[in-house]
Amino acid sequence: MITVDKSLSARKEALLAYFRERGSESLEEIRRVYGATEFRAQASAINIATTETRDNIIKNLVQKSIREKWSNEEILQCVLMTTYTHYIVMIECRNEVWPYEYMTFSRRIGELWQPFCKLCFDYPIKDLTLFVPPLFSEVKRKLTAEIEDYIDALALTREQKKELKRYYNKVWGFVTSGEVKLELDLHFEQSGEKFVVDFKSGFGSNEKGNTNRLLLVATIYRNLEENYRCLLLVRAEEDSNNNYFKVLKNSGVWEAHCGNETYARIKELSGFDIKHWIGSNIDWGNDLRRDTMRYFKDNSLDQYLKWC
Repeated sequence: MITVDKSLSARKEALLAYFRERGSESLEEIRRVYGATEFRAQASAINIATTETRDNIIKNLVQKSIREKWSNEEILQCVLMTTYTHYIVMIECRNEVWPYEYMTFSRRIGELWQPFCKLCFDYPIKDLTLFVPPLFSEVKRKLTAEIEDYIDALALTREQKKELKRYYNKVWGFVTSGEVKLELDLHFEQSGEKFVVDFKSGFGSNEKGNTNRLLLVATIYRNLEENYRCLLLVRAEEDSNNNYFKVLKNSGVWEAHCGNETYARIKELSGFDIKHWIGSNIDWGNDLRRDTMRYFKDNSLDQYLKWC
């Protein structure tokens, strides 16, 4: 059993012990279902099982916090510790059934960073409101109606108006080649402004497609009546030689930050100093099991265990 109260934010060892015991129980069940060669299925199943354990703790935590009127910072501190210790055990269990290699491990550590930082906005210290992003189909329909109304008001013949509308729709086809997903990692409103945020652990050597998509999405948002502010928050310190980050930063549609700037922006908007929390609480090298850490060091994977 794990006692859920405000002190959970400081009980790292108790949470690790609980997650490890649950993880061991889950692995026993999973190995009865899947054979030793079905390591992909085992890895997927243990990730799901450990995540369910985390979700159950957080569900109980939030319910108790509402009943006892905890502050958002008290909730957030507990959720962060629960999430981090869950990450530790999920990585251990996954590595046990299917050892990581460098590409999957570096990508996985990066993927975990985004939802971790997003927790600051799920339980914000400062006043902000999350919102559901618009659908591209709705945005396109609205913009098309505005343009068609404008064309209809022009002093042109019916055939000229029809031809102009045809070219307008043709341009939409060139731009989108299908539907565009306007949903990013985070959407919130604060002090009368609407923000859309994309978190990224870092930029690799093959980011052209993603960069073009981000430019298109931000351009659409910036041209809507609400005049959304588009923030790109990157974990890694990107140097001046990273062309993809430089393109986005200089695009005029993205407010792009990286490294320490990213953490400062998260603190400014959410009110919580996530960099300080990471520096005070996250210690991958000592929190991971010795056998897991030994494997990472032997295979030079420990270099990816860094969020600050």
